[in-house]
Amino acid sequence: MLETSPPIPTYDIPGPEGRRVVAAESATVTTGTKTAPIVVKRASGLLVEDVDGNVFLDFTSGMVAATGHSHPKVAEAIAEQAERWLFINSPDFYSPLQAEVAERLVRLVPGLHSKKVFLCNSGTEANEAAIKATRWNKPTRKRLIAFIGAFHGRTMGANSMTASKIAQRARFTPNMPDVHHLPYATCYRCPYKMTYPNCDIWCARILEELYFKQLIPPDEVSAIFVEPIQGEGGYIVPPPEWVPIIRDIASRYGIAYVDDEVQAGMGKTGKMLAIEHFGVTANCTSLGKALGSGVAVAATVLDADLDFGEQGAHSNTFGGNGIALAAAKATLDVMEEERLVERAAELGGYFIAKLRELQERFVAIGDVRGKGLMLAVDFVTDRASRTPDPAFRDRVLKRCFLHGLMLLPCGFSALRFTPALVVDRTQIDRAVDILERAIREA
Repeated sequence: MLETSPPIPTYDIPGPEGRRVVAAESATVTTGTKTAPIVVKRASGLLVEDVDGNVFLDFTSGMVAATGHSHPKVAEAIAEQAERWLFINSPDFYSPLQAEVAERLVRLVPGLHSKKVFLCNSGTEANEAAIKATRWNKPTRKRLIAFIGAFHGRTMGANSMTASKIAQRARFTPNMPDVHHLPYATCYRCPYKMTYPNCDIWCARILEELYFKQLIPPDEVSAIFVEPIQGEGGYIVPPPEWVPIIRDIASRYGIAYVDDEVQAGMGKTGKMLAIEHFGVTANCTSLGKALGSGVAVAATVLDADLDFGEQGAHSNTFGGNGIALAAAKATLDVMEEERLVERAAELGGYFIAKLRELQERFVAIGDVRGKGLMLAVDFVTDRASRTPDPAFRDRVLKRCFLHGLMLLPCGFSALRFTPALVVDRTQIDRAVDILERAIREA
């Protein structure tokens, strides 16, 4: 077990064995998003051991492994399913397991309309299915609306809506045409230089009052894609009025509202889905990441009247494979049995209070934000200008790794905290202690 009291260790990463693996991967694996040279040997709960024997507290994997690394019930369900069947062309045939998981996802997603489920492998694929479903059912509507800071995936359709980093879009033009981006409700650094609440939520009302009058014919828009809390864009929580206003505009103009819950969903905000914080429902919901506790599984849950209704209009190969279904079912079971959504709400309140205590002591921390166990700390050059300080953020991040805490960056200058929902207060205290030491050293 990782010690929970000082001294905080300092690791040499990568160690000798780690350097060998890093060299081998660097020579053979395409460039991705490597953040630190941590070479994993095994993981359990929130602890990760590398190939050189160093042990890290992992506050990154909760966005995917919501039940923690290798939760016993999830691992057991996967092993048992592997002995039954792995693959039966689930899009072509039937199984009780697929029916059960689909029924549970229908119940999980709020809404007044009957719903259907498309099972797939990733959040990107779930969003691609949403693009196709909304266009299929409204063939005269081809335009899409998304937001600056959004991350909806990296395939060419989803990437056309992604707008969180230049690197994700550079050199890939032409993208899918007629995708329009609006500034997100980023109150900390308002793109309109306004102040909430005196702004009257202009960042939402501008869609109807300006864009629909001068740029985007609303009767040509098939869908609007919204992250209820932006992920890669910086863990941005919009004001409470913003989502309902956007939802109302979409409804009045007959535009499908797509709720991208790939990063914010599955309990981490203290609600099963982040949209529940805003009291509205969607026509289409994209699920992924944490749905399988680390196994690749995702889903598009849509109003039944958005179903394609014609065989072959949309399908895939591995959606609904045995391992994915078993992992999703077990994940939902564990979340219910261990009341992990309620746990995220309770411990999230404790965690954000600890981070705000640090903010009071360090002027480099400009903002602390988030909901539940989806939290971020944003570093600035000074609080008055709120100018992002990515260089300082990166120095803090490096020191966190060296002292045994795994984190990931997001936005311009933020660090995100997404521990598994099984985290406890001792582990939160330990993470805050390491963060404080890293800030002092940086």
